[in-house]
Amino acid sequence: MLNTNYKEIVDLTAVGGQNPKKLNDILRLAASEKIAPSSRDEEKVLFVGIDFQNDFMENGELAVPNSHKDIENTTKFLYQNFDKITSIAVSLDTHAPHQIFHPSWWVDNEGNHPNPYTIITEEDIIHGKWMSVENQKESLEYVQQLENQGRMKLCIWPLHCIEGTNGAALEGQFSNMIHFHSIARKSPIHKIVKGKAPLSEMYGIIKPEYDKNSYVNSEFLELLKGYDKILVAGEAKSHCVLESLRQILEHYQDDVHLTSRIYVLADCMSSIPGFEENAENTLHDFINKYHINIVHSNELTI
Repeated sequence: MLNTNYKEIVDLTAVGGQNPKKLNDILRLAASEKIAPSSRDEEKVLFVGIDFQNDFMENGELAVPNSHKDIENTTKFLYQNFDKITSIAVSLDTHAPHQIFHPSWWVDNEGNHPNPYTIITEEDIIHGKWMSVENQKESLEYVQQLENQGRMKLCIWPLHCIEGTNGAALEGQFSNMIHFHSIARKSPIHKIVKGKAPLSEMYGIIKPEYDKNSYVNSEFLELLKGYDKILVAGEAKSHCVLESLRQILEHYQDDVHLTSRIYVLADCMSSIPGFEENAENTLHDFINKYHINIVHSNELTI
């Protein structure tokens, strides 16, 4: 199928580290491939890679255990199904140090910032356990809205995916593969930047956890209608993958024809420790309610 060997594109010893391969060299190889452009595909297949970024790798600032194996499985899947994947979309979690889910936003009555993974509740704020450095009214409103709407409680994360840093960049070997695909199949990558609003977390790729202006990525939701299969993988399974799926499924809850075309690659994503059981239970609910498919990458026939 391809003249270029998998190992010419991906170096598995470098996953999560410095990329030894130059993108221009890889793209020259891609340009030399004689493969049909994706515009000719009769069956349209979209691969959605959620937050495959350096800071979510095993040596990153918000490390997800087993993420290196997820990259291996994902890149091999993309290579083996190269001529069947029409388009690739990726999300990029993109933050600043001073956001509501980072330690610098909050202090206790002694001026100490919360440790990573601290949960801050409405009661904590009302009783003065934690105080926002600024935007006090809006910060309380945000936490109240999370609890009122049954969203995940505010969790203070380690600084991660800070815009312009290496941690915010796509993991190198995954990047090699998707850009190789883009050139060889003449298929532009859809890149979705999320998480820049200071007053809200944005786990899902469609909308923030809470936003006064009710922002929704309608363009991407509309894009999904054009595909016969939608394949989903990424990090972390328990948070950004799960919430992205939830937002898409809730939007299309009355369209089982679309939701049943979603395939979640179980061996191409992993959870943040402590959230594994909830992730599994939620995915099981999605299967029953929306008829999505949970599959292993080496078992999926496209």
